[in-house]
Amino acid sequence: MAGKPRHADFTAVKNVSFDVKPGEMLALVGPNGSGKSTLLQMVAGILEPTEGTIHVDGRIAALLELGTGFNPEFTGRENVYLNAEILGRSRAQTDAAFDSIATFAGIGEYMDRPMKEYSSGMYVRLAFSAAIHVDPEVLIVDEALAVGDAIFAVQCIRKFDELKARGVTLLFVSHDLGLVKRLADRALLMWKGEAVAQGNVADVVNRYVALAHTGEAAEETVRGSLRHGDGASEITSIALAGPDGAERSVIESGAKVRVKVAARAKRELHAPVVGMLIRNRLGTDVFGTNTKIEGLASTDIQPGEKFEVEFGFDCLLAPGEYTLTVATQNNDGTSQDWRDDAVAFRVSDRRAVAGLASFPVSVAWRQA
Repeated sequence: MAGKPRHADFTAVKNVSFDVKPGEMLALVGPNGSGKSTLLQMVAGILEPTEGTIHVDGRIAALLELGTGFNPEFTGRENVYLNAEILGRSRAQTDAAFDSIATFAGIGEYMDRPMKEYSSGMYVRLAFSAAIHVDPEVLIVDEALAVGDAIFAVQCIRKFDELKARGVTLLFVSHDLGLVKRLADRALLMWKGEAVAQGNVADVVNRYVALAHTGEAAEETVRGSLRHGDGASEITSIALAGPDGAERSVIESGAKVRVKVAARAKRELHAPVVGMLIRNRLGTDVFGTNTKIEGLASTDIQPGEKFEVEFGFDCLLAPGEYTLTVATQNNDGTSQDWRDDAVAFRVSDRRAVAGLASFPVSVAWRQA
């Protein structure tokens, strides 16, 4: 009598097609188990695709799972030379680059200690430094910055910009969506092993957030604007107004601002929440809050009833282009009606300040 099968086939990645040009960074986003790391391993040549083809033109350096390619019994120095040799670099080439590798890694005397004594952060610092110093034409990075400190993260971001300027192709996986928006030229959204969206980074990230909240694709209402939620309420109007209450598309930095949101209940609502979020032109979240955070308790609302919320605050943003996202939500944070980038506006300022914020500043000069 034949026994029952002890295994079942599982397809980790399917129906995925993309290309990345020299000097371009493609970010892969999606939840755990969506196939991102498997896809990177196939591109790196660690795994062979069951179907389809992968073509990579150039020398690959890959920073995948923590410690991959390193022997924990060897010292950091020994692993640098071993890793370089595996990638086809001569000892003379590694000798010439070693001081730069050590300086970028910044692990000091630990370079000559066994890597089994390293913290996860030290592992990544050395692995990343070794990967970027073998002159790759394609660099693959899977969550390398997740365990690094802030100073190292800034170093890596600068290095990514430098590599892109040199024409290096970059594939990057991260759950830090702010970092994805800062670094990537394009993004690809993986969901249950398939590529469900790719293109403009902010649009792809918004679709990911919508899928994460609802498990369903968001509705595109206008170009660059996504709408999703369970439909328990419907946002009927959104207004960005100046101190006089009139709607504005240009706001003077430092001025009083009002964000007005009106909605209608489509089902009985128990203590609904209304929120707002400001993003800059790169899609980076700049400031967000909601009625629950601000301590405003709402009442139960019956189907068909309308409700309105007005947020008032000083606009302390630096000059630039911004968007306003608003949402009605359930008390547990799930969305009823989420409107991504529903209103675009510009901030002007007489001062040419740097960064994202424009704070009132007092300056005192003293001279002996």
